[in-house]
Amino acid sequence: MRPIVYMITALANPGDEEALVERIGAAARAGVHLIQIRQPEMEGRPLMRLVLRAVEAVRATGARVLVNDRVDVALAAGAHGVHLRADSVPAARVREVAPRGFVIGRSVHTPGECASVARDGGLDYLIFGTVFETTSKPGVVAGGTVALEAACADVALPVVAVGGMTPSRLGAVARAGAAGFAAIGLFADAPIDRLPVTVREACLVFDRP
Repeated sequence: MRPIVYMITALANPGDEEALVERIGAAARAGVHLIQIRQPEMEGRPLMRLVLRAVEAVRATGARVLVNDRVDVALAAGAHGVHLRADSVPAARVREVAPRGFVIGRSVHTPGECASVARDGGLDYLIFGTVFETTSKPGVVAGGTVALEAACADVALPVVAVGGMTPSRLGAVARAGAAGFAAIGLFADAPIDRLPVTVREACLVFDRP
């Protein structure tokens, strides 16, 4: 089964929005399944505009746009789902107001946390991390693949690994039982015309650990 390929956005400069939307569309066409709009510094109105543009950019592809934690923006902009922080509202409460087919995920950091939130219901997937050290979260202690394996073993939900995802590490992530991988740099650093190759090569490594 093909792994879940999950892109997380990183827009450091508001002036880069045009380039980000272009990259989102290219990633969707390259085969990325889920694209999380993670821009915690953005206020509601500019975030809404970005999400609307992202949803339009992935139209006619199989990709789905998720908004990081802002359930209100996700619903108002017609996003395909929301990704909840570890300390956010319970997924079951979001499910009560979400339309049919709305995708809900949550960040978790320990195997015990995985099991706890899975029991609460309402979730479609979990993102577990940080697995390896990453520049996007300096100072955060990486849990490693042992913790990832324990997390995957504890729940029936798909567990997506995040943190320091590089092609050379994806085999270990697959062997730990992850359903896929999420990344910022893997997709942000690749030349936009190389995204199809990046996704294809990453999937091949993941499928043949």
